[in-house]
Amino acid sequence: MNNPVSILCVNGSDSTGHSGIQADIKTVRDLGGHAVTAVTSIAVQNEDGIQCVHTLPDDIVVGQVRAVYQDSRPKAVKIGMIDSPKAIRLLRNEIVGCGRIVCSPGVLSSRGGCLMSNDSIKSLCNNILPITTILMLKCTDAEIILGRSISTDEDMVMASRRFVDMGAESVLLRGGKFSEGRIHALLYGDGSQRFFSSVNVSGWQRHGVGGALSSAIATRLAMGDDVELAVGNAHDYLHRQVVYAESFDRRNNLRPNDLYNKFLSQVADNYTKSHDVQFYADALAITTRYLSQITKSISGRTPKQVIDSQILRESEVLLNTTTMSIQEIANVLGFSSQMVFAKFFRKCKGQSPSAYRGG
Repeated sequence: MNNPVSILCVNGSDSTGHSGIQADIKTVRDLGGHAVTAVTSIAVQNEDGIQCVHTLPDDIVVGQVRAVYQDSRPKAVKIGMIDSPKAIRLLRNEIVGCGRIVCSPGVLSSRGGCLMSNDSIKSLCNNILPITTILMLKCTDAEIILGRSISTDEDMVMASRRFVDMGAESVLLRGGKFSEGRIHALLYGDGSQRFFSSVNVSGWQRHGVGGALSSAIATRLAMGDDVELAVGNAHDYLHRQVVYAESFDRRNNLRPNDLYNKFLSQVADNYTKSHDVQFYADALAITTRYLSQITKSISGRTPKQVIDSQILRESEVLLNTTTMSIQEIANVLGFSSQMVFAKFFRKCKGQSPSAYRGG
């Protein structure tokens, strides 16, 4: 077995397991990484919300980070909930050399309660933002930090530009709802901007989605993705694991979402057996044309791209974390030969499986 890349997750504990350090560990593991952790706080909570939060002493938080660095050198760091100006300042000194830092601070809880003091927010802006690779915030969090309303797409651009001016290399601003029935996100940085949009408003607003997305981005950065590719791959993961697991209101005629959800489940169960779109359309009792319409409208991708994304992701995990030969991996993934697998992988990644593993 090759050693999987390590990702340091600095976050609070969520007793429900749906967010916090527990969700970080699951996400990193699912994507083929190894999560090392520093717990910042312990929340007593259930589905009714947070009853109380105990913030761990600064020396305990920083001591965990130092202990991790004594044993390993994390390839990326994900920073979540941390509410201590001193701990934030000390944390910066420990992680400044990492180079791949995802900051997703818990400014507000999912129910709107404030989780960070003004002093902690100021310390975060002064110490963590200038070394952040990608800052990930909900619009409501950004409004608290910047003290300004965000009510249009242009407001999202202006807010993101402000965070880049404060030192963040790039910004992923989530949760804009400026079109009827859709939710927006903006990836901004390096002189470019890209809007994402989804009809699944309730799915993207579920408790824990943002935390899982940020740890998925950190994992993909650790594996060598650039920022835009890491965000794209992390979104793909969330579509499969979290967002489209949402139960939909059948009174609102959302059958396409139900079919898309079933399609993703079929792909997860059968991608090693069949790479053919017709197979999945038949399993859903619909035409390939209708399946294509569904995937395009919901995810912006073709059915074949969804299938290939699943296969590519698993091939990367096997190449990174096992000593299986290329032929064995090709067999496991359902390819007719090593040559066919190598051609597929090169088309997707621009290099052979052997070169990817050796790099």
